[in-house]
Amino acid sequence: MKIISGTAHRELAENIALTLGQPLANVQVEAFPDGETAVKINENVRGEDVFIIQPSCPPTNHNIMELLILVDAARRASAERITAVMPFFGYARQDRKDQPRVPITAKLVANLLTSAGVNRVLTMDLHAPQIQGFFDIPVDHLYAKPALIGYLRERHPDTSNLTVVSPDVGGVKMARAYADALGCELAIVAKHRISATRVEAMNVIGDVKGRDVLLVDDMTETAGTLTAAADILHKNGAKRIFAGVSHAIISEMAHARLEESAIEELITTDSVPQAFGPKIHAVSIAPLMGEAIRRINGGQSVTSLFSV
Repeated sequence: MKIISGTAHRELAENIALTLGQPLANVQVEAFPDGETAVKINENVRGEDVFIIQPSCPPTNHNIMELLILVDAARRASAERITAVMPFFGYARQDRKDQPRVPITAKLVANLLTSAGVNRVLTMDLHAPQIQGFFDIPVDHLYAKPALIGYLRERHPDTSNLTVVSPDVGGVKMARAYADALGCELAIVAKHRISATRVEAMNVIGDVKGRDVLLVDDMTETAGTLTAAADILHKNGAKRIFAGVSHAIISEMAHARLEESAIEELITTDSVPQAFGPKIHAVSIAPLMGEAIRRINGGQSVTSLFSV
């Protein structure tokens, strides 16, 4: 087995390699003056099971292109199998034609990965689970829930006064999974999106008065959905407000919104390097991803990693 890291999230790759007890492969990734990416694998990978760790976080296009080049280098070096380890899968929100003359970019990325020579994809908490169907190769879709639930139980050992809240109707299934795991109630915030960066929360379905609430979502970028939901929950009498998201691609706008919001803490994973800040606590997914890689390499089932 060889573990290769791109430049997208070197720290996560090093932590995954540490859990597996082996070093990262010696790979040279450089850029020409015009911005072209140049890659050279300085180790023999002939006949090896190669895992390339590269979340497609910002800068998204650069990181996806770098991943494709790394895959091509490994394929041409006669690697036996190539697994793209993408803890965060970019372009997942563009998974359908919801307007005339728009692309289905998630499918395009799937095609690019397959054409480049990827034999398997390991990812976590896709924006829409049906994106797995865009691939004609095996996809191992893990969930951040096992990693986050451990910290949530430490943070809230008594869940009798906790309500899990979905910030929109589309996230009810994920919120229900967290509510069942924590043994608490479920509520929903109905929202209306005004633009890509602005969200207007409308009303709350469920009782949150005098209760601690945990907002659950798969990802946040501008924190518009979370902060709008937190505002209406606060108006409806919520006591303390926390948020739990799988991927926190936090922008400057998000930092400002979180600072001014009623959210006490944003609990997330280190799937992307942008998951940091004053109100943010990132839980490591290195043990989860490392164990998945170990089982894939050994031909074992990864099903048990889905349970909490």
